[in-house]
Amino acid sequence: MTLIDGKTVSQALKDRIAAEVKENGYTPGLAVIIVGDDPASRVYVNNKKKACTYCGFYSEEYALPASATQEQLIDLIHTLNTDERIDGILCQLPLPRHIDETAVIAAIAPAKDVDAFSEADVGKVMIGNYTFSPCTPAGVMELLRYYHIDVSGKNAVVIGRSNIVGKPMAMLLLHADATVTLCHSKTANLKEICRNADILVSAVGKIGAVTADMVKEGAVVIDVGINRNADGKLQGDVDFEAVKEKASFITPVPGGVGPMTIAILMQNTLTAYKNNKNIH
Repeated sequence: MTLIDGKTVSQALKDRIAAEVKENGYTPGLAVIIVGDDPASRVYVNNKKKACTYCGFYSEEYALPASATQEQLIDLIHTLNTDERIDGILCQLPLPRHIDETAVIAAIAPAKDVDAFSEADVGKVMIGNYTFSPCTPAGVMELLRYYHIDVSGKNAVVIGRSNIVGKPMAMLLLHADATVTLCHSKTANLKEICRNADILVSAVGKIGAVTADMVKEGAVVIDVGINRNADGKLQGDVDFEAVKEKASFITPVPGGVGPMTIAILMQNTLTAYKNNKNIH
């Protein structure tokens, strides 16, 4: 069994980005918006700011109170859309309940949608002609490439059909010539389907969602789940200790897919900068 080390792979990607930025004198700019004081969101925002500093990016944080209105948030986004120092805009999700996430995502200019959440970007991912990679799924594909795991012709099973991970993950695997099955809470015979997977990706958000009897001997297991157990410790969807005995490759939580999401965000921001400045 090989442990897939997301920290090492993400560091290598950030090092490449930092070298390109320094060598060419680029100054990509990322604006991060956080609404309210969700502790997990705060951790993510801080990590994104650290990554910006490491890669030599210009970054701005806009922390709005939980009481901020949808109109205030969208007004801020419209201002950032026309700010020439800002190449990418990221609005940390989830947002407070009184704010419509769809409307907020739609307000971000497509050229600055470095999270690839807009309907236009999702459509581009569907047809395989996209500028910005969906951060978490693209991070998974980068891990597979780094470890020379061939996806072509393999049976890939994705559990979870969210717009942020599950659906785009299935699309990226399909574009890499895998045969993809997308499963969810209403899937019949989930165990049997998973047992046929050469590559199993879990993005459910539930501790213990993937047990050893669901995993084929020698499968590649990618755990996208980030959950907190009763002790407050981070844990994935996969029963790691039992499943690692059967898997050929497996990602840990933390330290697997998580660091990759931020590294791809940096890559997307650099792409946005180059596009905005007509650098090819």
